Amino acid sequence: MNKYACLSACLTLLLSAFPSLCGASEETVKSNVSYSSVTALSFNQAKAKLVYGADNPALQYGLLWLPDRLTAGQKAPLIVFIHGGCWLNEYDIQHSFPLSGALAQAGYAVWSLEYRRTGDAGGGWPGSFADIRQGLAFASTLKDYPLDLDHKVVMGHSAGGHLALLAASGNASVQAVIGLAAITDIIEYSRGTNDCQTATSGFMGGDYAANPDAYDAANPAGKPTHATTLLLHGDMDNIVPAGQAHLPGATPVMAEGAGHFDWLHPDTGAYHLLLSTLEQYFRD
Repeated sequence: MNKYACLSACLTLLLSAFPSLCGASEETVKSNVSYSSVTALSFNQAKAKLVYGADNPALQYGLLWLPDRLTAGQKAPLIVFIHGGCWLNEYDIQHSFPLSGALAQAGYAVWSLEYRRTGDAGGGWPGSFADIRQGLAFASTLKDYPLDLDHKVVMGHSAGGHLALLAASGNASVQAVIGLAAITDIIEYSRGTNDCQTATSGFMGGDYAANPDAYDAANPAGKPTHATTLLLHGDMDNIVPAGQAHLPGATPVMAEGAGHFDWLHPDTGAYHLLLSTLEQYFRD
């Protein structure tokens, strides 16, 4: 069994035992939470807002969260985070603030990217992806902050997971990529009928039959998979089907009872599975 297959098995076991391990009742560990329950959460504010792009600075920026307690000379592990929202401009970076704030409390630095999306001038494919690549490259300039820039994880949720997987493919500056309920096969995803699946054609400028070359270019399933790729997915996800949790060379971890938004909510078992994943990666 290779390292990440072993990690998958261990994390799945940990998730099933989470309430008893933490001394918590099952009622205190939430599952299959709603989007509105995430946006209702309080959160810690980011430490800095930095613009990475000149085309539309109002949207091409990142927010940097830092741990509150760092000893002198200590550098925080860095997570570059890409929020989801069906690639639509009606879902902005704000719904990911509780996750970013919680990760900072757990000891991680988070460089969370806002970007142009469907409905924004220059958004959609390939503009949204160009923004992510630019924002990811900008992370290397954050040398005035206590960050471990040599060991960074790129992580994205849902449509943000799709962009994270693309950005990590063939990128030597990325040490690992984590997809949270990530869209791994945009061609197959576009054939679905839920609201997010039908939003794919707007992002791509048409359906696959009309624009196959663009879909092929935008499809993580058709690209080399980063050597350290983890796909965390909930088996109750009704927005990105669990069948998307597969890429050649990637390690899938299925969270029992978890829905689409559990990864963004710090009171869920899925979030604690994510913490365990990060702790295992940065420890190794």
